[in-house]
Amino acid sequence: MRTWFITGISRGLGCAIAKAALKEGDTVIGTVRDTSPDPASGPGNLHVVKLDVTDGEAVNRAVAQAFASAGAIDVIVNNAGYGLLGALEKATDSEARRLFEVDVFAPFRIIRAALPHLRAQGSGHIINITSIAGRAPGPGSALYSAAKYALEGLSASLAQEVRPFGVRVTAVAPGAFRTDFLSSHSIRKSEGEDAAYAASVGRMMSGFGAMAGKQIGDPDRAAQAILDLVRSKQPPIHLLLGTDALRRAREKVDAVIEEMDRWEDVTRGTDFPQVEATQMAGG
Repeated sequence: MRTWFITGISRGLGCAIAKAALKEGDTVIGTVRDTSPDPASGPGNLHVVKLDVTDGEAVNRAVAQAFASAGAIDVIVNNAGYGLLGALEKATDSEARRLFEVDVFAPFRIIRAALPHLRAQGSGHIINITSIAGRAPGPGSALYSAAKYALEGLSASLAQEVRPFGVRVTAVAPGAFRTDFLSSHSIRKSEGEDAAYAASVGRMMSGFGAMAGKQIGDPDRAAQAILDLVRSKQPPIHLLLGTDALRRAREKVDAVIEEMDRWEDVTRGTDFPQVEATQMAGG
C-alpha cells in the first residue's frame, strides 16, 4: 500500500486521483483550500488538510506534518492550480503574479520541502500535473502556457537531479478532460475583450465555451493511468493524457523539427569558424 500527498483534491483530476488511490487501499493525505471532497468509498484512509498553497510557511508545516504522521510518503502529486485565459495584452500584473504563485511557486515549495524526506527514505515519485498548453500552446492562454511550460522544465531538470537518490519525477500533461476546469472554480479570464484579437483569442475563447462539459477526456481513466504510472518500473519523465494532447504534441514536434531544419544553416553559422576555433584552442 502506498501513501500519497495530493494537492487540490476537492474537485477535478485531484479528486479522481484521490478516489482511485483510496479504492486501491492506499492512504491519501489531500489538501483543500476551502471545500472538502465528496466522501470517498474504498478501503484506503483519507486525511484532509486545509492549505493555501501560496502560503510558504503553511506549505512547510503541512509537508513536515505529513511525513511525520505517515512515516514515509511514496507519491507527491502537485495538482492544485487554475487557468488564466485571454489576450496577453489584457492581463494585469496581479493576475500574472497570482497565477505563477499557484501554478509554479506552490509546486516548487512543496517539492523543496519534501526532498530532504524523500532523499532520506531513498524513494518517492513526484508527479507534477502540467498541461498540453505547456507543450503546445495556443492563442488565448499565453500566461497559463508559460506557467505550465515552467513546470515542465522544472520537472525535466529535477528528474536528473534526484535520480541518484531513488526519487522519480514525471510531468503529466493532460488535454481536455471532463472536469470543472472550464468553470469559474478553476479558470480565470482577463478583463475586457479587444476586437483586434477576435480572429485568434476570440475564436479560441468561443471554442473553450462550447467545449465545457463535452471534453473527450475521462478523469477517472486519467487517474487510473497515473496509478499505473506509479507502479511502473520505468516511468516516463513526460506523459501525455488524452488523444487531443497527443495530436497537439505531435503537431508541435513536427513543426519544431521543420523549423529547425529550415533554419539550420543560420543556427550553425553562429559558431566560431573551425580554423579560428582550432587556433584559439592551441593558444
